Amino acid sequence: MSSGSIAVFSPVNLTPAVREAVAGLGGRVKYIAALDLEHHLHLTSWKNAFPDAEIIAPEGLWEKRQSVPEFKDTPFKHILREANKDRPWSISEEFDKEFNIEYVYGHGSKEIVFLHKPSLTLIEADLLFNLPAREQYSKTGVDATSGIWTKIVKPLLSTSAPAKWQKRFVWYALAKDKKAFGESIQRIDKWEFNRLIPCHGDVIESGAKGVFKTVFEWFL
Repeated sequence: MSSGSIAVFSPVNLTPAVREAVAGLGGRVKYIAALDLEHHLHLTSWKNAFPDAEIIAPEGLWEKRQSVPEFKDTPFKHILREANKDRPWSISEEFDKEFNIEYVYGHGSKEIVFLHKPSLTLIEADLLFNLPAREQYSKTGVDATSGIWTKIVKPLLSTSAPAKWQKRFVWYALAKDKKAFGESIQRIDKWEFNRLIPCHGDVIESGAKGVFKTVFEWFL
């Protein structure tokens, strides 16, 4: 961030290599965001390493994690709730300066979507998938398109136009409250973005707005 603070979204395992990368950015982790009810496994290790960091999460995640002994957490600093949907989402002055937030509570996993305004980058977890995950498998020696399950799932979660299977997946599986989901999608569609970082699949380096419109056409 321009302030020198670091915001981490859907944190991965805090390995020595990751610690080194964070240190190279100045090491001042101030915000840790769990993007939905599923992407949260490494919150504890990051919070322990950076105890002053503020956790951003959807409603229900803290309660879900307390049933797992190794996930016993102190209360989260920022919890997004459907009950507060009519208020502007705000984390802090420095955070709000760089990020827009949309809480997609109509999504089955209670998705939080962020827009990094300076770089026109949309950040999300399970809102949109962009398989195959070539980038994520690039250092494993495994072909991202191999395997029977990959061949089955890839057409379902492809963003290639007209993306009819992903449209159906979103409509029938992800959008638990279609009205609320659609309202969130329409608000996100008003944002200006060109790049998209998903948790599942390759980063869309340019043209992300067009991909977004294709996948969510039924809600626009």
